[in-house]
This record gives sequence, C-alpha cells and structure tokens, in this order.
Amino acid sequence: MGLFPDVFTEIAVLLLIAAFAGGVAVRLRQPLIVAFIAVGIFVGPSMLGWVSADDQIDLLAQFGIALLLFVVGLKLDLHIIKTMGPVALATGLGQVAFTSIIGYLIAVAFGMATVTALYVAVALTFSSTIIIVKLLSDKREVDTLHGRIALGFLIVQDLVVVLVMIGLNAMRAAEEVSVPAAALAVLLKGAGFLLFVAVAMRYVLPRLMPMLSHSQELLVLFGIAWGLALGALGVSLGFSKEVGAFIAGVSLASTPYRDALGARLTSLRDFLLLFFFIDLGAHLDLGMLGAQLLGSAVFSLFVLIGNPLIVMIIMGFLGYRSRTAFFAGLTVAQISEFSLILGALGLTLGHISPETVGLITLVGLITISVSTYMILYSQALYELLAPWLKLFERGRPHRENPTADIPDDAVPQALLFGLGRYGFGIARCLRERGWRVLTVDINPDLVRTGDPAGYPVIFGDAEDPEFAATLPLASTDWVISTARERHANVSLLNTLHHLGYRGRTAITAQSDDEVAELEQAGADIILSPFSDAANEASDRITEPHLK
Repeated sequence: MGLFPDVFTEIAVLLLIAAFAGGVAVRLRQPLIVAFIAVGIFVGPSMLGWVSADDQIDLLAQFGIALLLFVVGLKLDLHIIKTMGPVALATGLGQVAFTSIIGYLIAVAFGMATVTALYVAVALTFSSTIIIVKLLSDKREVDTLHGRIALGFLIVQDLVVVLVMIGLNAMRAAEEVSVPAAALAVLLKGAGFLLFVAVAMRYVLPRLMPMLSHSQELLVLFGIAWGLALGALGVSLGFSKEVGAFIAGVSLASTPYRDALGARLTSLRDFLLLFFFIDLGAHLDLGMLGAQLLGSAVFSLFVLIGNPLIVMIIMGFLGYRSRTAFFAGLTVAQISEFSLILGALGLTLGHISPETVGLITLVGLITISVSTYMILYSQALYELLAPWLKLFERGRPHRENPTADIPDDAVPQALLFGLGRYGFGIARCLRERGWRVLTVDINPDLVRTGDPAGYPVIFGDAEDPEFAATLPLASTDWVISTARERHANVSLLNTLHHLGYRGRTAITAQSDDEVAELEQAGADIILSPFSDAANEASDRITEPHLK
C-alpha cells in the first residue's frame, strides 16, 4: 500500500505537482520535458518514494509513446525535404553518421562495451522535433531558410529513428533463431504489414474517412484507435508498437484530415507523454546519476558543441552562409525524447543497463536545458561568435547570393522587408503610384515563387547586417519593414545607421510599447497596422455623406 489511499488520488497528486513544476519551467523558459523528469525523480524512490502505481503509469506512458510516433507519421511532410533539395538529406544523414561515429569512439574511450557504446552513440544523434518546432514557432522562424532546413533534417532523423527501432527488434529476433532466418522473417512480416496498410490506404481509408469526418469526435477516436491498433499489430509481428503507430500515422498523412487529427491529438499526446517522463525520472537512482557526472558532462559538451559544428561544416560545404548554418546547427544541440525512448527500449530488450539509461537521461536534461537558451538567444550568440564562424563558410556561398536576383533595369526607390499580407499591400499600393519596389523576405518559398503580383523577391533577413550591406542602399530613398519582431526591426535600424544610410525608414510596431524604442533607434515613420486601419475605418464611417 502506498502513501495514497488509491491510484486515482496518487495520479491526481502527481498531475498537480507536474502542473506546478511545468509552471516553473515555463517561467524559466525551459521545455516541459525537463520539469516532468524532475517530477519523476522528486516523487520516485530516490527522494519521496510516493510512486507506487507503476503499472498504471507505465500503461499511460506506452499510450503516449505510441501517439507520439503516430503524430510524427501523421505530420511527415516529405514536401519540406523535397523543397530543401539535397541539404535536408545531406545534413540529416551526415550529422547522424558523424555523430554516431564520434560518439561511439568517445563511449569506447570510457570503457563501454560495444553494444552499450552503440546505444549511447545513436542516442546522441537525435534532436527533439517537438522542442525545436516549439522554439522556432515562438521566435516566428519556422518559415525562415534555417528553419526550413532544420525541419527537413529533423524529419530525416525521425525516419532514422524508425529504422533503428526496426533494427533493434530484428536483433531481438536474431537472438532466438539464426540471423538469416531472422532477417527473412523480418522482411516477410514487414512486407506483409506494408501490403496490408497499402490496401487499407487504397481501398478502405478513402471511403471510411469522409464518413467519419461528419463527427470530429468520431474522427479523433478513429485516429487513436487506428494508431494503437497498428501499434498492437506491430508488436504481434515482432516489430514494436512505435513502428506500427508510425506507419499508421503515415497511412493517414496523405488524407485531407491529417491537420485536423494532428491538431486535436497533440494535446493528448503531450498529456500522455507526461507519464513517460515521470516514469523515467521515477526509475532513476540519484546515486547512480552521481557516478555518471563525468561521462554526462563529456557527452553533453559533444552534443552542445560537436553536433552544431558537424552541421555547420556540412552546410558550409553545400554553399550556405555561416549565419544560416549556425542557426540551423543550434537546433541539433540537444538529444530528444526519442533518445530517451531508445534507451528505455534497450533496457527492456536487455541490451543496456539502468546505468546507461541514467547516463542518456542526464545528457538529455543537460543538453535540452542549455540548448533552449542557445536557440532563444541565437542572434546574440551569433554576434559574439561571428568572427570565428567565417571559417565554416566557402569563399562564395552560392546558395545565398542575394544580389543575384536584384533587377538590373531599375534601381529600387524602396526596399521592403516582409511580404506578408500587410507588406504585399504596401508594395502593391506603392507600385500603383509608380514606385519601384524591391521586396525582401526570409521565407524561401516566397523567394522561389515571387510575390503574388509576379515581381521577384530576394532572400534576406532584416537582422543580418552582412545582408544589408549587399543592398543598393546608397540609391534607395526608403527602407520599409513590416516584420512583426521588435528585435528584428531594431537590429535593422542599427545596421542602417552603422552603414551610413541617408534615406528614410518606415518601421512597423505591433504595440504602443514598441513605438518609443523604434523612434529612439531612428525610425522616421512608425507603421501601426491595426490602429492605422482602425483610424481609416473610423474616418470612412464618419464621413459626412454617410451620416
């Protein structure tokens, strides 16, 4: 009998503690993963010893892992890999290969056995898609060039995770029978599994999904049932629930209902994963973790420094600028929830010890915590390291040559940063008045397709002083920014001042608090989209002939 009278009360108390710890983590700008693992350690045997409902928590944790893989498959956007060209595959596979090799050598140097060293090395290669997407979304950098590249190689990493899990289950089968027989069995079962899913995708799901979509609740229920059912089928075939759930997600990824399913399942996935991280923390021995401090420090430094360096070298070789490579490289400066799941799977299969799982978890806590701040303050970190980062840039980064797309037939009267709806509206109105406007955006899709009126768009970041120096500022009358980020606009104004720009500036402010700061930074005109639109609408409504 545990501390609490029943399982319901125990889990309710755990959720309250997790909510409080999550609030502290958010306050410290940390991912919730760190808080939940800390909760597990706090309530586990190493400290308070409150957790006794191991079976119930483990079951909820398994549901969470299955849903995590289902949502990953559901949101598998191969379009990102395609549009990013070779960089996603080259960077993703190159980083996985180099990190695995170097990580293995470090593990062997610590005296680890071959299988243990392989687990640790592979665990160091995966970065957290969930955390990175959240941080990039908060910074509005998902649609930037480095954001797109990062999402591309994170998808590649997710695919590698699935292949590794298939391989591990094949190893388990090989322990029971001969290797050739195990390999043949895996191939036959895998082919049969994929054939079943392909038939369902071709003949069943296209007819079933429209009927289910009349009820959002029923659609979500089917999605959960389909993911867990294929997860269970994967287990029965000798694979794993993770592989089955992932394939279930992929089978629905091409349907028009994937976004609705993904949006509704994300919160449930995060809630159930809470129990996985609590369970993981509860099974960690603080004494055991103390013995892993040296190893975790070395591996953490390798992940925090080595992984970004590997990405920067590969992207520099492919022709990207050091700034883009640095921002993309920071996204791999941590290990992911998949690394922890991989460690837990290895422990279940008997391949590694609890000490190794503790080492991987400690590396996860360190790297996730530190890399979060590295990504949040990436611009300041880049400015500090910029002189040394040029070493990773080729003489002419041909993939980012902004001046190549500037029209030669006319010098622009206005440079406009940001081609969203507001920016396009300004560009259209200025062109109707006979102005020559050159638009700049950080979204590579807009650069490739041009603005909606058919004019060319050049790729560039308002925060990048090196990019601004390549623009024809000496002959440009106006620099206009419709960027929503305050720090980007302030950085642009400071750069223009440093370059001696003599024209005028019009900068967008999203709130009254930003106006004073932008005026102090030198903005000639402050654009306030919402208040300006409200004033114009009020003027039109109150015109005398409308009364």
